[in-house]
Amino acid sequence: MSDATGAESGGRSAKTFITAFNSTVIYLLTYLLLQGLYQAATVRMARRLGIPGTWHVSSITFSITDAEWWRLAVLAVYGIGPAVCAVVGLLAALWFWQRARLQRGLLKLVLLWTALHACNLVLGALVGDTFVENWAWYIPSWLFLAGNGPNVALAVVAALLQLAIGYFAAVAFLQSHDSITLMQYSNRPQLIRAGILAPWVVGSLVLTALKWPELSRNELFHFLTMGLLLVPMALHSAREPFDLTLPKSQKTRLSWTLLVVALVLAAAWRVMLAPGLQF
Repeated sequence: MSDATGAESGGRSAKTFITAFNSTVIYLLTYLLLQGLYQAATVRMARRLGIPGTWHVSSITFSITDAEWWRLAVLAVYGIGPAVCAVVGLLAALWFWQRARLQRGLLKLVLLWTALHACNLVLGALVGDTFVENWAWYIPSWLFLAGNGPNVALAVVAALLQLAIGYFAAVAFLQSHDSITLMQYSNRPQLIRAGILAPWVVGSLVLTALKWPELSRNELFHFLTMGLLLVPMALHSAREPFDLTLPKSQKTRLSWTLLVVALVLAAAWRVMLAPGLQF
């Protein structure tokens, strides 16, 4: 009896580790993809408007003075990134809900984290950037031209929306995992630690190391505002009785392919942007 219990515990621990590993790799990969898309769209828009600058490891700086900006340019340059991420996030969420959640494999987890990162780069960024009064904060500032009051109010609304989305994303999180063992309600704490907390904490630390010493305050706040999604998602997941998975779920195994892709992308990010990419 004790041998069977030990084997069951060992199997659960192995699946927990694999889930944490895969989730963290996917967290990093989707973050870099979404952040890269956000910043690439910003650079492209700035180039179209004839605004020079430099793309750094953790930020983009522009080479024109404050007086040289005009209203349409501010809204276009600082708004294109969130707009692109909003579209990508919605498409990922729809793909996940309509098709991927009913399929085996890690695609549904990739789509889930893509949607979550996209949401954070739209709503969470507005919250975080309001604290440092730049980037997304410029959008309502130049849109309303009514002082800081509307900016703060909009940031509060964004925070509340992020909390609500995180709460309702709990079922999607549970459906993104194939492990029959970890999906059991009795093993829910392990699933939450492996599938939510580990990717957020470890992923943020790895990204900090990748961007250091150029880590911007904006990006640091974005790491923190991710909690507005993940904390309510974790709390709701802990109470959600849903514990079903696919009838023929895929065996839990390490995804070395995604790890290699994430490492290559991270290395390319550092090598290309460390000296500063001028545009």
